[in-house]
Amino acid sequence: MQQHHADNVVSITRALPDHLAPVFTHFPLEVSGAQGVFLHTPGGRRILDLYGGHAVAALGYGHPRWVEALTRQAQQLCFQTNAIALDVRRRAATRLSGFCGLGLDTVFFVNSGAEANENALKLACKMTGGKEVIAVEGGFHGRTAAAGAVTWGAQAKWYGFPQTPFQVRFIKPSDAARLDAFINDNTAAVIVEPVQGLAGAVDLPAEFLAALRTRCTENGTILIFDEVQCGVGRTGHPFAANMYGITPDIITTAKALGAGFPISAVLMSETVAAYVKTDVLGTTFGGGPMACAIVEAVLDIIESENLLENVRVRSQQIRDTCMVGPVVAMQGAGLLLGLRTSRPAKDIQNELLQHDVLIGTSADPNVIRVLAPFTLASEHVEQLQQALARLPR
Repeated sequence: MQQHHADNVVSITRALPDHLAPVFTHFPLEVSGAQGVFLHTPGGRRILDLYGGHAVAALGYGHPRWVEALTRQAQQLCFQTNAIALDVRRRAATRLSGFCGLGLDTVFFVNSGAEANENALKLACKMTGGKEVIAVEGGFHGRTAAAGAVTWGAQAKWYGFPQTPFQVRFIKPSDAARLDAFINDNTAAVIVEPVQGLAGAVDLPAEFLAALRTRCTENGTILIFDEVQCGVGRTGHPFAANMYGITPDIITTAKALGAGFPISAVLMSETVAAYVKTDVLGTTFGGGPMACAIVEAVLDIIESENLLENVRVRSQQIRDTCMVGPVVAMQGAGLLLGLRTSRPAKDIQNELLQHDVLIGTSADPNVIRVLAPFTLASEHVEQLQQALARLPR
């Protein structure tokens, strides 16, 4: 066993006084509550939240129907194992597959985006016998063993496992014409974020995604769309797959699916679902009754309140009005937008916070991200526009 150097461990004194491992850089902001699209501070500030806790708060905060669904289910049955059939779990799966509308009609509920990707990758490897997974440069898929292995830059920065569970190859969208050379009998899966989140809200070329679909079909390779961040309405469509008109073999999703409650899902095609037998997958907390009640409520709210259209309208309003101040270009889709800036994104983020607007940054040092709730209104976009206009170019 190797000796651990002192600078490779987190000391107790560094973790004090709040006893939390110091692994997150904190915003210069403390939040005591939230309502709608605003965060409240102990000092009485109201911060327009266009970051949504990593794109999670899709309905904002305190939506009465979300709160009611969670309260009602908690009172009725807070938890039960997957070994016991629950109607609320069946209803949630049926509702999600119908919302997707792409024929990915078998659903496996788990707890986080990384866990959904782990299960998707496991299925692909078991089904095909392939030893390699192809991912796209810039993609982020999670911090667990398999998900981290296909995350761009993880090996150099934080991947702590001694080896990856499979061979990994990264490709670029510009490789669309050369996929025959990359995807072969050894390729178990291709995993791709159709709109890359952490990379800076990068909407990948439709021709590239279509070429992936064609080549994966020819080769018997499983095509996985990681829609953890861009799925469940964030693009203004049920999934980015709907927006692009491309049906993958598996969609993974999380974040907006629970709109603040931890849940994720693996949606599978008929071909993939045919492989799933007893004990092939497993979970303790995934598909719990409270989480499933929230899935039902979130999808019902999105549809009944016409939030997909609102996402598209607000997205266009941002594109039309917010190319001001330091913003020089835009990319992305729906309310997963990257605003390219003439100055470092970190500086713009800090300056906007001084104007009571919280926005995200990205792996691109000159892109800030809008990950706003789907309930965003016109006056909120105006507040962003006015704040940006006050900043130096």
